[in-house]
Amino acid sequence: MSTAKKFAGQTAIYGISTMVSRLIAFILTPFYSRALPVAGNGIFTAMYGYASIINAILAFGMETTFFRYLNKQEHNKQQVYNNAFGAVIAVIVVFLAFSLLFLDGIINYLQAGVIKDHADYAFYVKCFLFILAADAFCVIPFAKLRADGRPLRYGLIKFLNVLMVLGFNLFMLFAIPYIIKHHMAGADWFAGWYRPKWVGYVFLANTVASVATIILLLPEILQLRLRFSSSMFKEMFVYSWPVLVANISFLINESLDKAMLKQMLPHGINDQQVGIYGMCAKIALFLSIFVQAFRLGAEPFFFSHAKNKNSGDTYARIMNYFVIAVAVICLALVANINILAYIIVGKEVVGEGAAAHKNVYWSGLGVVPPLLFGYLSLGIYMNLSIWYKLSDQTKYGLYISGIGAFFTIVLNYLFIPKYSYMASAWISLGAYATMMILSYLWGQKNYPIPYNIKKNLAYIIISAVLVYISFSVFKRNIFIGNGLFILFALGALYTERKELKAIFSK
Repeated sequence: MSTAKKFAGQTAIYGISTMVSRLIAFILTPFYSRALPVAGNGIFTAMYGYASIINAILAFGMETTFFRYLNKQEHNKQQVYNNAFGAVIAVIVVFLAFSLLFLDGIINYLQAGVIKDHADYAFYVKCFLFILAADAFCVIPFAKLRADGRPLRYGLIKFLNVLMVLGFNLFMLFAIPYIIKHHMAGADWFAGWYRPKWVGYVFLANTVASVATIILLLPEILQLRLRFSSSMFKEMFVYSWPVLVANISFLINESLDKAMLKQMLPHGINDQQVGIYGMCAKIALFLSIFVQAFRLGAEPFFFSHAKNKNSGDTYARIMNYFVIAVAVICLALVANINILAYIIVGKEVVGEGAAAHKNVYWSGLGVVPPLLFGYLSLGIYMNLSIWYKLSDQTKYGLYISGIGAFFTIVLNYLFIPKYSYMASAWISLGAYATMMILSYLWGQKNYPIPYNIKKNLAYIIISAVLVYISFSVFKRNIFIGNGLFILFALGALYTERKELKAIFSK
């Protein structure tokens, strides 16, 4: 049980640190919805929709490759670090050179015809490019912390990053207007340059936090040695480029829908629609936290555990409890969706009497159930994907993610004009479910792992039916929703009681 304890302990630390960091980001969401115009939120959401795709390109698949080659080259870990980090730095330099060369074209594309805001968009883009480069620069140092089994330091740095973003945003969006309004000390100076409800402060906050993260990671960064092994890099490149393409394809499923919404919907409503979609998607934040925490702990664990005799049984057991946990979280979030929506975007009806009107954000809550089950499918896919990473058949990751990306692009292109963001939510679920099924089928042929498919499918189907009943049949009634959630959780606990008792008794 020592291996299981190590995995559970590290994943718990990643989970807590990720949850705290995401909760701080979650706290910012209602502030953004109130302090920025809907179009401003749309700009921020759309631009950050590109971020994850570009970050995947800059990381060049080296994070996964780093873990794999630490396992394969145990006698030469320093050279693996040098190669992985050096490759990422080289890609960043090329990216910045080309971005600065075509800066005006990038600005014009992101403006989407809004000529009057050219100076603002220029500022957004410059901050954005720096944030992308800084985040990519930190990928391998963060991976080193995970590989070295130092989740506390990893979590602390991530936490401080988000804390700085929170503090800066609160100061710029709320404290300064309060100082100016109440004529406090420094009010005249702030009034001379401050711009109310300017989304540029959000980009600036992220820039400052990125600089601070690099400083905090200096002990890991300074371990880089300027020694590059071309023979090892050739092997790493063969392994990593399919991972790179697979990551890009996967992130197309995750992020491109927001960019397509902005480009394909009519000007005048596009930023608003993206803003609604982005804000309502925040309700799936807690499930996203769990999936992310699982990935942080699972990836290095799966690689390090691969040589154990009972590794397949361990992977299957982890899958069982992952599915149960994610299904429970899906039901809990849907049961309390009205409370979460109120926290994030405010009351459903704004104002009173004749002046009352419906909060536009509430119209987008229908995206939450499909997005939640999309995350469930994504998490299962992350579990399943270990087969092609351990067997050095990363080309299958490319095929699977490529099919998912094709699915996403084509269907969004066909259905966004008619169904807007609702199409994007359901297409996201369809893409992840397709990737999950393909990974399982190919995996069982090439690297069999004894997953309990009947049990896992039963939990998924039952939770999906209960979510539908809670959200659609009983119209998000909080009491009925929580009753169904508790019923499912108790049923899962009863079903798994014997295995849980055996685990805890050890």
